[in-house]
Amino acid sequence: MDKIYHILTLVSIGVYWLLVALVTFRIVFKKRAVSVSLAWLMVIYILPILGVFCYFLFGELNLGRKRAERAKAMSPSFGEWFTQLNDCQAHITENMGAHIYKIDELCNHRMGIPALSGNTLALQRDPKVILNSIIADIEQAQRSIRMVFYIWHVGGLADSVASSLIQAVKRGVDVKILLDSAGSHRFMKSHWYHMMTDAGVQIVQALEVRPWRIFLHRLDLRQHRKIIVIDDMVAYTGSMNLVDPAFFKQDSGVGQWIDIMVRLTGPTVNVLAAIHCWDWEFETGVREFPQVPLCRIDDGLPRHPIQVVPSGPGMPEYLISQALILAIHQSNESIRITTPYFVPSSELLSALKTAAQRGIRIDLIIPHKNDSTMVKWASRSFYGELLDIGIAIYEFYGGLLHTKSVVIDQQFCLVGTVNMDMRSLWLNFEVTLAVDDIEFTQKLSQLQDEYIEQSYPVTDEAWQNRPHYNRLLERIFYLFNPLL
Repeated sequence: MDKIYHILTLVSIGVYWLLVALVTFRIVFKKRAVSVSLAWLMVIYILPILGVFCYFLFGELNLGRKRAERAKAMSPSFGEWFTQLNDCQAHITENMGAHIYKIDELCNHRMGIPALSGNTLALQRDPKVILNSIIADIEQAQRSIRMVFYIWHVGGLADSVASSLIQAVKRGVDVKILLDSAGSHRFMKSHWYHMMTDAGVQIVQALEVRPWRIFLHRLDLRQHRKIIVIDDMVAYTGSMNLVDPAFFKQDSGVGQWIDIMVRLTGPTVNVLAAIHCWDWEFETGVREFPQVPLCRIDDGLPRHPIQVVPSGPGMPEYLISQALILAIHQSNESIRITTPYFVPSSELLSALKTAAQRGIRIDLIIPHKNDSTMVKWASRSFYGELLDIGIAIYEFYGGLLHTKSVVIDQQFCLVGTVNMDMRSLWLNFEVTLAVDDIEFTQKLSQLQDEYIEQSYPVTDEAWQNRPHYNRLLERIFYLFNPLL
């Protein structure tokens, strides 16, 4: 019997080391950032069985066979739809500022999406104003409503939005809603979900999470976009999920979530509609395109262009990351960033450090309290090197600052759904607007000023005197930052 146990032990050890060796070779031969590969190697060596299991769950971008085939088949048709916008009157390269011109070139060459003029923008910051504005536009809908959100949470004015959608369907409006399966899992079990679907609202779970599918596609790949398009005439996008903050995560200990949305009219609305159509086909296989915008530029309309920058599997890799880094490199005076999660890639960190060393004033505003402990400590692991090169860091104490915004030189801005972490920049489905509108940018900058007024600066002295316990946690989570 002892001999059998001995043989089984040797076989188990052999199988284990063979498995680790195979995973090691797989990690080494995958083309990815060196920091990511090293982090995964550390995980599987420190946590042998669990590490291998986690790698198969989260280590590789696996869309699943059907989605991968759809994404490949979709690209040419959507590319043609986007490319035709280059010929419309709203694509005026001569009218573009220096900041957006290069981003237009990038997005045009990589995905065919041009920056379009003739839009109107409204920056909305109060959640009641945002939700009531959405409800008012839904009540005016005549043909179609398209939505995609990471989280839909019942309660408060979010229920009023749901009720208005039910009424819209009764008027004959076609309503299509795409919700992330993980982010909106509670909503899918709520009575509102059943009331809406029973009324005829089409709700599809994006990237559905099922226990038996854990090895078929990557579980932490999420649909993180927030888009509403009504009649291809009005659109919303920004950082806010379909939630009423007064009823959302009240027991999390981080305070109320602070968000913004942008309400748009003009040809950019149709581009956002096309992004929704992309996501809808990616999940359902059903193809449709929005109306092609008229692209007529009247004398009374603003000429400032907006570039829609989407990213996610099936789309050109790292497009938002490239646009962000390009904007940082073009800065001449100042950069101000708000983000709930700051775990930058090496490329983004290098761009920020280079800008600071060129004498650019950089302000980073992040929440003091965060809903992710790992991200909180990983973010703080970067404080030292940022402070050393003169980047000002502010910790916001007025709640969980969830606004994702970048203001460059008080003249140009990026606003949307993407966080300053590698999950958003490299993995999730995201969307960002690059806005070449000084008036809008200055309003956003003024809002950032208000955020700073509710923040405390992180000083060199306070940072140097932080507890050793904090330093240990920072170093531990710093090692895992490529995976966050």
